[in-house]
Amino acid sequence: MITLANARVVTPLRVIEPGWIVIDNGRIHAVGRAEPPATDGHVVDLALDYVLPGFIDLHMHGGAGAQVTSIDPDEILRAVTFHRSHGTTRTLLSLVTSPIEDMVAAARTIADMIHSGDLACRSMVGIHLEGPFLNPLKPGSHHTDHILAPDPAALRHLLAAGDGTVRSVTLAPELPGGMDLLREVVAYGAVASVGHTDATHRQTTEAFAAGARLVTHLFNAMREFHHREPGTVGAALADDSVTCELINDGHHVHDDVTRLVLAAAGHDRIAFITDATPAAGMGNGSFKLGPLPVQSRDGKVTLLDGVTHAGSTLTMDAAVRHAVRCVGIPITHAATAAASTPARVLGLDERTGSIQPGKDADLVVLDQDLRIRAVIAEGVVVHGLLPGSR
Repeated sequence: MITLANARVVTPLRVIEPGWIVIDNGRIHAVGRAEPPATDGHVVDLALDYVLPGFIDLHMHGGAGAQVTSIDPDEILRAVTFHRSHGTTRTLLSLVTSPIEDMVAAARTIADMIHSGDLACRSMVGIHLEGPFLNPLKPGSHHTDHILAPDPAALRHLLAAGDGTVRSVTLAPELPGGMDLLREVVAYGAVASVGHTDATHRQTTEAFAAGARLVTHLFNAMREFHHREPGTVGAALADDSVTCELINDGHHVHDDVTRLVLAAAGHDRIAFITDATPAAGMGNGSFKLGPLPVQSRDGKVTLLDGVTHAGSTLTMDAAVRHAVRCVGIPITHAATAAASTPARVLGLDERTGSIQPGKDADLVVLDQDLRIRAVIAEGVVVHGLLPGSR
C-alpha cells in the first residue's frame, strides 16, 4: 500500500488541493482531501504536484524513431515505451495505410504481443486501422497506391489477423460500399470512425445514424467546414453521440478553433490524440511513416513537399500542457480529453480514465510546470521518480 499525499488531485469534477490517493494492490483504494488516513504503507509527499489519470491515446503511429506498422516487436515496444514515459498508460496502435499484407502482418504481431500478457505490453489495448479504406481525395500522409475501396473481404482479413484486438477503424463512408463496411465494423464490435473523408453533412449524419461514434482528427483530412455545407465537422459537433479526436499541438488546429470546438461540443466529447510518428522525440530529420518518407522540422511533420501534415511529434503530456497553458482550458477538462473520454470510447471507463476508488492506479504526476515527474501504471512506477517520502 502506498499513499500519495499533499497533491493536487485532478478528479473529473474538481482539483482536490491538498489531496491524497491511497493505492492498494494496483488499484485506487481511496481519495480524499487534507491529511491522509494512517496506514501501514509508504507515504509520499508530492509537495502539491498535480496527479492526473493516466493518459489514453486513441491514435499513435510511433515515436523514438520507431513505428508500430511493423513486424518487429522490439520496434513496436520502443514506440510504446517512449509514449509511456510521457504519461500514456494505455494506447491504441495505429496502422498506417500500407500494402494489405504488411498491415496484416503488423496486426498479427501486435495481437500476439497483446495476448502474451507481458508486463511491457500491458499498456497496448488494441489496434486502430487508419486505412486502407480511405477516400483518395483526402489521403493526408497515406500512400494512395495502397488505399483500397471498401472491401469486406479485406476488412475481415485484417480483423482476423488482429485476433480480437482491433478496437477502431477509420473509413470514408461516402465511398461506394462505405456504409456497408461501416456496419460490418460496428457489428464486429469495433468503433467506426469517420475520417480521411470528403463526406457531406448528410452523408456523415447517415454514418452516425448507422453507428459511427468517432471522428478521426477533426478538421484534418476531411471536407472543410462551410456555413451552408458544414460537412463532417459540422455533423460531428452537432451530434451528442459522437466523440471528436483533436491533435492539440497548435499546428494541426488553431487554438481559437480548439476553443470553438470545446464550446460547441463540450469538453467531454473531445479526445486528445497524438497521431505521433516515429519523429516524436527525435528532433529534426527524415523518417518513414509506413511506406512514405516524411520529414520533421521544428516540431512539425510533413511530406517531402514541406506542406502536407504527416502526423505529429506530439506526446499526450504536451497536449495537456498546451491545452492548459495556451488554449486556456481548466486542467480538469484537459484530463477529461486526455483520459476519461478516450476510456469511454474504448469501453474502459469502469477500469481506468479517472481518479476514483476501485479503478486501476493509472496515474501521471506532473510538476508545477505540468511536466512529467512520474508515471504510474496499475500501481507501479514505470517512469520517473516520486519525490522524497515520509
